[in-house]
Amino acid sequence: MQPGVAAGACCLEKPVFSKSAAVLRRVFKAFQYRDFRLMWIGACTSSIGTWMQIVAQSWVVYRLSHSAFLLAMDQFLGGIPIFLFSLIGGVIADRVERRKILLGSQYVQMTTATVLTILVATGTVHVWHILCLSFISGFAQAFGGPAYQALIPTLVEKDDMPNAIALNAIQFNVAVMLGPALAGQALAKLGEKWCFGLNAVSFLAPILSLSIITTRFLPVKTTESMFTSLKHGIQFARKQTSMEALIVLAFFMTALSMPMRTYIPVFVKDIFHRGPETFGNLLALMGVGSIIGSLSIAGAGNFQKKGRVALGALACLGAGITGFALSKSLPLSQALLVLVGASMMAVFATVNSLVQLITTNEMRGRVMSVYNFAFRGGMPMGNLLSGWLVPLFTAPVVLGVNGLLLILMAFYFLLVQRRLATL
Repeated sequence: MQPGVAAGACCLEKPVFSKSAAVLRRVFKAFQYRDFRLMWIGACTSSIGTWMQIVAQSWVVYRLSHSAFLLAMDQFLGGIPIFLFSLIGGVIADRVERRKILLGSQYVQMTTATVLTILVATGTVHVWHILCLSFISGFAQAFGGPAYQALIPTLVEKDDMPNAIALNAIQFNVAVMLGPALAGQALAKLGEKWCFGLNAVSFLAPILSLSIITTRFLPVKTTESMFTSLKHGIQFARKQTSMEALIVLAFFMTALSMPMRTYIPVFVKDIFHRGPETFGNLLALMGVGSIIGSLSIAGAGNFQKKGRVALGALACLGAGITGFALSKSLPLSQALLVLVGASMMAVFATVNSLVQLITTNEMRGRVMSVYNFAFRGGMPMGNLLSGWLVPLFTAPVVLGVNGLLLILMAFYFLLVQRRLATL
């Protein structure tokens, strides 16, 4: 009797196991490509270090100045070079081997992290040092960003591109989850210099990955000027169905959502009356939500009606930000940050997939630089505006209004300007 039951149970479990294995293969399909795996591991390691520095840097700026404006200014100076130079970076990404551009970007960012480590360790750091180094790091990202976004899709087959983009988002959000949590512990127990020093060391991982991947982008030689190449990229983007709407959405989405992350230290110190460990934990919970959102998009594969999914997630993002802004309860805020992270990454990954799928490889660097111009440009502009508004109206009021505007934007594209909803 018992053997029969055991055998029956075994027979029942096999299909479940097979189904689970099939789901895992579908979710992580892009990992079958060696070069993608190498880039993923290198980027994830570096991103963990970067998020450790982001947490420590925000904390140091606020500790030294206790100024919400300078907190926003640091984010602005880190993002404005991307807004100013990413279009040129996209042209270069279509003219030069993208791997070399990325290596140069990693070396510059590793140097800035090393300098900041020395300044903090010797006790000579001032806010203006941090602001200058943020600008230099942002300048390197302005050229590395388009090259990286253009390189990732070339590492996999076209049908697996949405999965690769979603998995790339997962590595970023694994870092968002682990980096702040590690930074919170390091800040509390080891000191700020360890966050900056570990970030400097973490850049060795993508440098090694870029050195051993075999995929190469061989640009077509051209005699046209950089301005002409840039003009062709912009014209290509404008001719594509709904590309303009995607770019507008990307700009306002980041401009309205990213200030929330900037002002989490204000909520931690002034509303919850906690320390850096709580700050790191809140960002880690946001990273947990982001991984959930990314895994959901990765598991869905090349699904239909991406536009509706993106706009639905955008509405959830706005609701989560408004709820967080109004919350006075730490447990409720923690739960809302998971929702914010999940919906934010669902929007980012889906919109990025739509842009990549309608772009040809020879135009990819330029088109992604236009998208990056909007996506990353919204960050400094949103932080600059919020840095002016928060001292006047308080952080909860400004973030609450931002969340409501995101909800209104989602419904506008769903009900009025329906180009995105049909994609």
